[in-house]
Amino acid sequence: MKNLNAFVPKVHFEQIPIKNLVSNQEYQRNLSRAHIAKAAEHFDLYQINPVKVSRRNGINYVFNGQHTIEIVALVSGTRETPVWCMIYDDLSYEHEADIFANQMKYVKPLNPYEIFNANLEAGSDEQLIIRDMVESYGLAIGKTKGIGVICAISTLESIYEKYGYHVLDHVLKLCIGTWEGEPNSFSANMLNALAKVVVAYGDNLSDELFKEKLGACSVKALQRTAKERRSGSLGLAETFVIEYNGRKKSDQKKLQIKRLYEKSIPYIAYSDQSDSDENDDFQIEEEAENP
Repeated sequence: MKNLNAFVPKVHFEQIPIKNLVSNQEYQRNLSRAHIAKAAEHFDLYQINPVKVSRRNGINYVFNGQHTIEIVALVSGTRETPVWCMIYDDLSYEHEADIFANQMKYVKPLNPYEIFNANLEAGSDEQLIIRDMVESYGLAIGKTKGIGVICAISTLESIYEKYGYHVLDHVLKLCIGTWEGEPNSFSANMLNALAKVVVAYGDNLSDELFKEKLGACSVKALQRTAKERRSGSLGLAETFVIEYNGRKKSDQKKLQIKRLYEKSIPYIAYSDQSDSDENDDFQIEEEAENP
């Protein structure tokens, strides 16, 4: 009979106080204080994994879980707090470094669609609200692009979390009304660009005029034009504003492109925009953005 012990790691489990754990090996990444603080704000006891420890010369070296122990220490307020440790007694320093470097090499991460569905099953309010909103427009959330299917799930969640229910609803209404469910209109860049425009201009943005002006342009044509300006959703947002403004009559207000770059713009009606925007295109400084 095959010896199955060859497939079982030689470890044992102990609860060890955080103060008795060492996690400053050279092969490890630097601690991210921002990550630790954010995780502490959303601390969940059931999300804690056992810390992997190599016991060498009586010292407990953490080679997987250094952020975990710092999060627990922050939440509990003391390094006396014990954590469950999976302890290896037969590892060399080099072997620890090799495990650390390759431990995630063959792990398949969850994709946004899988995470979204899991949150639905868990009854998460945010995901349930987003799903219901999308379905209220006759659309669906999916992992394969198609007519009436939104695959940019992380973008939907990001817009909702950053700007709230009404902005996401406005973005979807504008997108559908303008391009009538064209699959490419639901890309992450398109949705993010619409969110920038909706938030930047508030009630000064005429939905009907937007649909009329932008609906006359194909999504692919808009994307090509945007790439000539700058990459990512910001280039698209600029393109939307330029097409929206078009050749307006003197009594019609133009949207100022520079407002896209103002920080912390609330979703409200604006009444302080000037009628002229002729030079804004050339005065905007580059802003770094992930496409």
